[in-house]
Amino acid sequence: MLLRIVHRTGYEYAGMASHSFNEARMSPRSTLHQAVLHTKVDISPTAWTNTYTDYWGTTVTQFEVHEPHPRMAVTASATVDVQRPEVTGHGLSWEAVRDPEVFDDLSEYLLTSPMVEPPDELKARVEEIAGRSATPGDCAREVVELIHDEMEYVSGSTGVHTRASEAWANRSGVCQDMSNLTIGCLRAVGIPACYVSGYLLPAREPEIGTPYTGESHAWVRWWDGEWVGMDPTNAIQPGGRHVEVARGREYGDVPPLRGIYTGTKSSSMFVEVELTALRA
Repeated sequence: MLLRIVHRTGYEYAGMASHSFNEARMSPRSTLHQAVLHTKVDISPTAWTNTYTDYWGTTVTQFEVHEPHPRMAVTASATVDVQRPEVTGHGLSWEAVRDPEVFDDLSEYLLTSPMVEPPDELKARVEEIAGRSATPGDCAREVVELIHDEMEYVSGSTGVHTRASEAWANRSGVCQDMSNLTIGCLRAVGIPACYVSGYLLPAREPEIGTPYTGESHAWVRWWDGEWVGMDPTNAIQPGGRHVEVARGREYGDVPPLRGIYTGTKSSSMFVEVELTALRA
């Protein structure tokens, strides 16, 4: 599917910000199954910029504003051709996934942090699932179903600093929480898992040329001899409607926009995402 994405975000300050220093991760990745035909990042007010690729392979736009400004806006636009096939994995055994060489290669995707660690009650359920699953892939798919079935998607119910355990306690959250929670559960039983951020065209059968209001989205990948993706929010495998922007261990590695500013006490963030299918 050929998609156009326009992502507008930024901050409105309570007063005048005198300086701001920021990083944007809003440019889609070029991968084997996703070709970026065009990408552009515009910043207002005019800023000093620098672009680099971070440790995880994500394109990062650094920028600094050194003049008084009541508002800072970033608009990222891209045209992406997504031809993502279904990936089922190699059906690795538990012994193969827990091999010391796998740990050496993928240890960053096996270590837990307070942001993704599941509570003891959930961890026990996942360990029971792992104990009766013939393969790690079977376990991972059942864990995704568990999170999808027992968590309710409630927009605005959590924030970027909400821990996975807190979202589970309330049985509600957004895609970030469900992805962090899934990652923590998989790592708890020795399955390497990765956080992916990007966009999802909300219409399953979109009208060509019609803009749809969307938002940033998140899903996961786990290791099964190859990376297998799954979207726990929707209980589907990422396909032609998913556009990948960034990868990392958890949300903290991939925020679309973050930074610091001086000159005023507070700010509020705004976000708008528009996705258009240009070709099926």
